[in-house]
Amino acid sequence: MRRLAALVAALCAVAGTVAVTLAVVAGPGPGLAGYVSEAGVVDSDYAWTYRSGVFALAGALLLLAVALRGAVAGRADPALRVAVTLLAAASLYTVLSATVTCSAGCPLPPFEKATVADLVHGAASIVAVAAVVLTMLAVAFSPVARRPLRRTGVVAAAVALPLAGAIALAMLLVGRSSLVGVLERLLLLVVVGWALATAVQLAVRDPTVARDDGASAVPEPTVHRRR
Repeated sequence: MRRLAALVAALCAVAGTVAVTLAVVAGPGPGLAGYVSEAGVVDSDYAWTYRSGVFALAGALLLLAVALRGAVAGRADPALRVAVTLLAAASLYTVLSATVTCSAGCPLPPFEKATVADLVHGAASIVAVAAVVLTMLAVAFSPVARRPLRRTGVVAAAVALPLAGAIALAMLLVGRSSLVGVLERLLLLVVVGWALATAVQLAVRDPTVARDDGASAVPEPTVHRRR
């Protein structure tokens, strides 16, 4: 079950990324100066391509949660259990983000006047990405996850956290700009890359062995007999 869920999650991540990329590149958006979500506005010819891709990414996150849950079954590891919950939440908010589309330009405060749909869409997108970044940290600090899985989480979180902070700061100080557009795309690339790499690792081997194969075992104490 773990291997199958992880394999399908990887396929969904690839398919979703391709669909969203196609919609963003071929759509009528303003390029790097705009948000990725602008490819999904109702007036776009690629709206359904974009939304289908986002739904596929939501499925990838949910299947990743299923795969990770199967791996931690019967193990006392709060960190990975938190990761499972965060991935499930990220999947739900990703679905909400795709369901509630923003208006033209996807305006957001404080520099633009936003509608209720814009705020819901923006909040759902932010929560979804934040949940995935927190999942990276949870996996990174898991005491029973294999070293490659933890390392993937550490590297991804080390890149994602500064990007997320830079996006938040740029949106507050600059607003809609090419800077925010580039940073947003980089952050989403890290999120999808981590999900794909984690899914592949879950499909290949059991991720919840505390010690890597080949590691030296702890020697058993020797009992000395009196002569």
